Amino acid sequence: MKSTLRYLTWPFIVTGAGLALAALIGWQYSGTGSGSLSFFLIATVLAVLEISLSFDNAIVNANKLKQMTPLWQRRFLTWGIVIAVFGMRVIFPLLIVVIAAHLGPIEALRMAATQPREYARIIHEAHLPIAGFGGAFLMLVALNYFFDQSKDVHWIAGVETALRKIGEIRGMEVGFVLVCMMVVLHFLPAEKEHQFIVAATWGVITYLMVDALGHVLDRWGGGVSAGDMARGGFGAFLYLEVLDASFSFDGVIGAFALTQNLFLIAIGLGIGAMYVRSMTVMLVEKGTLAQFRYLEHGAFWSIFVLSIIMFIQTLTHIPEFVTGLLGAGFIAVAFINSLEWRRRHPEWAESE
Repeated sequence: MKSTLRYLTWPFIVTGAGLALAALIGWQYSGTGSGSLSFFLIATVLAVLEISLSFDNAIVNANKLKQMTPLWQRRFLTWGIVIAVFGMRVIFPLLIVVIAAHLGPIEALRMAATQPREYARIIHEAHLPIAGFGGAFLMLVALNYFFDQSKDVHWIAGVETALRKIGEIRGMEVGFVLVCMMVVLHFLPAEKEHQFIVAATWGVITYLMVDALGHVLDRWGGGVSAGDMARGGFGAFLYLEVLDASFSFDGVIGAFALTQNLFLIAIGLGIGAMYVRSMTVMLVEKGTLAQFRYLEHGAFWSIFVLSIIMFIQTLTHIPEFVTGLLGAGFIAVAFINSLEWRRRHPEWAESE
């Protein structure tokens, strides 16, 4: 079993290289030591922002990875991190500008390098459909967990027991999200309604398609249990990538409040993503989720709150630190309650 410090070897290496590169870019842009220091500090803040917003992502990833075959675990932890860092932190913002400004990829990249303020303006204008898509997708992820009929451990007992009973009604999670979408529509200006409803509907469709793909692959795997064979392979991999993308929306958009430099954003968020990956590996290999009874519950409550915040952000701005604090708060309380439960049930802890 690895020591905790060994899980941080690669993140430390990436942090050193990334911060050095950020300082170098700062020197290239400004030609001054203060410019280099500014870029260095912004990259550091961006990395902390990514970690604070994505710790719940690490917990959910670890839960899904436990069900995946070893081959697909390795693929997710190698290919997945490449997709997470370069796909969501570089390609995704470029695609927004390509689509919104009707530019080619090269022109969008040139705009990011030479017209960062215009680039940031286009990104911010695309926030409403991004929030609509991410809010709908993440809310379904959370509700699917709380509505699960096989779920027999409850953290906030009264609420989670009630949600499990509600989940007996088929399709209730989709109905709940649709109601939330209608509430948002009621408050949105008329000119923004179409943009929101299309994006949020695609969030629902994407979740259902990924979930359906998992069931199809499960059948092709010979009817084995969910989380085994095929469903523990490509279907689970695709689910985690879409989930990571939804989690990344908030961090990417929030990053533009600190800097309009795409390359600096990619460095800072990429550093943070490496720590999230290492936390995921540690949670899987050390069996931390099994040791802390309510940690997973805290992560899914955090996801549910994030989905609500993303819907609210279609109407008004909510600072990223609020999102980070709420998510960290749920996980911290769940962690403390898990420790208390272990103290009250030492025989369970020994059996683990």
